[in-house]
Amino acid sequence: MRSTDTIDRIVIIGGGISGLSSAFYLQREAERQGREIAITVVEGAPAFGGKINTLQRDGFVIEKGPDSFLARKQAIIDLAKELGLEGELTATNPAAKKTYILFRKKLYPMPPGLVLGVPTEIMPFAKTGLLSWGGKLRALMDLVLPARPANGDESLGGFMERRVGTEVMRRIAEPLLAGIYAGDLKKLSLKATFPQFAESERKHGSLIRGMQSNRKATAAATTATAKGGTFLTFKRGLSTLVEALVNALKRGGVELRSGVLTERIEKRDDRYDVVLASGETLSADRIVVTTPAYAAADLLENLAEVGELRGVRYVSVANVVMAFDKETFGLDFDGSGFVVPRSEGLHITACTWTSSKWLHSSPKDKVLLRCYVGHSEDQESVKLPDDELIAAVRRDIRETMGIAAEPLFTEITRLNQSMPQYPVGHVERMNDLRHRLSEKAPGIWVTGAAFDGVGLPDCIRQGKEAAKHILG
Repeated sequence: MRSTDTIDRIVIIGGGISGLSSAFYLQREAERQGREIAITVVEGAPAFGGKINTLQRDGFVIEKGPDSFLARKQAIIDLAKELGLEGELTATNPAAKKTYILFRKKLYPMPPGLVLGVPTEIMPFAKTGLLSWGGKLRALMDLVLPARPANGDESLGGFMERRVGTEVMRRIAEPLLAGIYAGDLKKLSLKATFPQFAESERKHGSLIRGMQSNRKATAAATTATAKGGTFLTFKRGLSTLVEALVNALKRGGVELRSGVLTERIEKRDDRYDVVLASGETLSADRIVVTTPAYAAADLLENLAEVGELRGVRYVSVANVVMAFDKETFGLDFDGSGFVVPRSEGLHITACTWTSSKWLHSSPKDKVLLRCYVGHSEDQESVKLPDDELIAAVRRDIRETMGIAAEPLFTEITRLNQSMPQYPVGHVERMNDLRHRLSEKAPGIWVTGAAFDGVGLPDCIRQGKEAAKHILG
């Protein structure tokens, strides 16, 4: 039996999907290396899972946080398999493939072949009523415009405008892409958000040609599980993944502590003390910090300069979920929902026709809608009192879809300071920060949504990378 002095004691601060994934893959990596480790996960909220929060109510499966993930991103598929959850995965309704964009208060179907706002099929794009002929011709100039020499980062909006023009950027790309980050495309880093766009320009001399090539490659590589849908979720909701992770960690002997705030980290020779708000201290050889950037900065600023973390701005958003009786609803959906350009002047930024998109989410005689509110240039809507927020959302859906039916119930979720905004130069800044921490605070690794992707698969991938780094 090894002495307890030879056990690596690892504290993970943050019990969202990044922290839980880090713990899971630390267990796996330690087993692979034949090392003995002791892991403690400390989470300030009452429950684990971070923004993932599935509500089961009256036969509905309601996601109060994220509702799905990109099927092409393999990290979450791999984790589901490792947890024995592959049979729980479900794709979007194949009969609800259409997505719409609101333009001048009218819903236009997105042209077939549109990938992340980039046209990959020319004829459907040419026929859309979303753009003027001038806007369409400007977009197609991407096929002949020279590629810009690779010379560092630029804004996502600036890149899109440079390649496909202002109309496509504002009317199509912004509502589609900004919805992922709730941000302003002109302020978001291209390299940190959609590096494949820059790679398309470099490799193919054209964004359109590059995305055509990427689309074919993605289709060929898509797993059997993901066939039939761009997005996946779990039949009983995304909390299925959190529950399985928590159970797996408990079986592996990981200490899980929720409702426990971390106050600071102190260096003690070659080890660290993680000081909790209760006054308790946890001794650690290595630490993984997965909190939002502003919270990580508070914990680390006495160990190293962390200005890069302070430079990551966060945006608050909310979602309003409404359930209806189908009999009185008065509308049938032929798609999965619509997105809203900011020029439309609405409170909502998108509306998912949830019961149409996800057949498991609602009883057959009911309808479920989910509306999104708030972005980087509108933080006031998120702060509205509940009754005013509901009234504003109902006005928007009445104006856009003619829905006047009374909801059976409404669920509001406010996700304050939840969406990190990656500024231009973000990737280089985070690399500089990690390099500095490796010198000033060796054994501490920072990761999570503030670094390299906000989606669930990105956070899981980063958790796996954290495990390899910590035990490397």
